[in-house]
Amino acid sequence: MYHSVGDVTDDPYRVTVTPARLEAQLRWLRRRGLRGVSVAELLAARARGEGRGLVGLTFDDGYADFTEHALPALRRWGCGATLFVLPGRLGGVNAWDPLGPRKPLLTAEGIREAAAEGVEIGSHGLTHVDLTRADDATLHAETAASRDLLAELTGTAPAGFCYPYGTVDRRAVDAVRAAGYAYGCGIDPGPLTGPHALPRVHVGQGDTGVRLLLKTRLHRLRRRPAAGV
Repeated sequence: MYHSVGDVTDDPYRVTVTPARLEAQLRWLRRRGLRGVSVAELLAARARGEGRGLVGLTFDDGYADFTEHALPALRRWGCGATLFVLPGRLGGVNAWDPLGPRKPLLTAEGIREAAAEGVEIGSHGLTHVDLTRADDATLHAETAASRDLLAELTGTAPAGFCYPYGTVDRRAVDAVRAAGYAYGCGIDPGPLTGPHALPRVHVGQGDTGVRLLLKTRLHRLRRRPAAGV
C-alpha cells in the first residue's frame, strides 16, 4: 500500500516515499523473483493457481505525482499496479488531511494517462470520507456513484474499491459489493477479511529491504487470510 511519491520533508502522516526509495523497493522485489502487479491481475492469477511470485501494488488517493514519479519507476521494473482515485476531487488537493502540505491530485487526463499505461484504475470513493460514518446517501455516492463516474472517465467500470482511511464495517462492505465491485481493499479488516475487504501492508520511506522482509512475514502472522481469494 503506497500513497504519494515525492518530497518527504513535510510528511506528518508518513504517506510519501521518495522516487529513489520506490526504485529501491521495486528493485528489491525483482531481485527476489517477485513482480508487482495490479490487484485485479493478482486475484485472477490466484484463481488460476498461478499467483506465486506476484505482489499486488496499490497507490491510494490518486496523487498527481503518480504519473511523474511512480509510473516511470513501475515501467522500468516491469511492474503493474492499481491506482485508487477520487473522481469527486479531480485536479483538487488532499483537503481531508488537516496536517501537512496540500498535494495536488490527478486530473481526468492524468488518470487516463495512467490507464493507457496499463495501470488498473480503482475507486477510492468519491471524496475520501470515512464510510463507517456516512449516511445512506453519502455511502451510495461514495461507492456506486464514484464507480459510474470512473466508468465514464476511463471507458471501463472499475473492478476495485479502496476504503478511505482503511476503515471498514459490514455496512460499507455490503455497499461496495452491491455497487458491483469485484473486490475491495482495506488495511486490517479483521473478521470482515474477504474478497471485498482485503488486508494490505503499508509501505513507507523507512522501509528498506530488511523491513520489507519483516513486514511480509508479520503480515502473514497478524492478518487473517482472505478466504476464497
